[in-house]
Amino acid sequence: MRISDMNWMQVETYLNGDDRAVLPLGSTEQHSYLRLTVDCILPERVAVEAAEPLGIPVFPVVAYGVTPYFREFPGSISLRVETHLNVVRDILDSMAHSGFRRILIVNGHGGNGAVQQFAQEWAADHATCRVMFHNWWNAPRTWAKVQAIDPVASHGSWMENFPWTRLPASSVSVPASQREMVDLARVRLLDPVALRTYLGDGNYGGRYQRSDEDMFALWQVAVDETRALLTDGWGEG
Repeated sequence: MRISDMNWMQVETYLNGDDRAVLPLGSTEQHSYLRLTVDCILPERVAVEAAEPLGIPVFPVVAYGVTPYFREFPGSISLRVETHLNVVRDILDSMAHSGFRRILIVNGHGGNGAVQQFAQEWAADHATCRVMFHNWWNAPRTWAKVQAIDPVASHGSWMENFPWTRLPASSVSVPASQREMVDLARVRLLDPVALRTYLGDGNYGGRYQRSDEDMFALWQVAVDETRALLTDGWGEG
């Protein structure tokens, strides 16, 4: 359930019987022909669908992440790493103060990777708390499903093109072709201006869209994998 659909008294009642919660992390950045908020929509939605049957609250997604390399694509917003980690620290501190002791971070953006190490550090300083960091899109089962559907997939390609991340067909025309994978080693060396020139529309490689059947199949694996962490991922005997 979304914590935005609860009041504080309901949260207090929940905490009398459970201490789990989910914190989605996102980013607002270019995703080729898709919405700029793809990395916000997907982690929050997969978290909500995974947590709903368990009655676990999901906090609002942190909508801004670390994405300086996309700053030449209008609408892309980047936080400094230090700023991002401080925001996450304050959120985790507040969650722990409320009584949440088992926190699953569902991350939707590769540039937020520094949080994974930080979360381990934070948990080490909070002996009663446990934190898991979960990249929903490249978790083992989900990534295996991506590869089974179509191994040519990356940022801004079909693997992020769900009905809920698309713009209306009346407002955008998505290419029917498959884009060749970009050279990731080269991408890592380019400054933001050169990167925009090299990427063009922003797709890193792959078809722009696949069938809804494929996407729903991928989504179900992602939801199931995330839910399994909430039930069995805490290392309890």
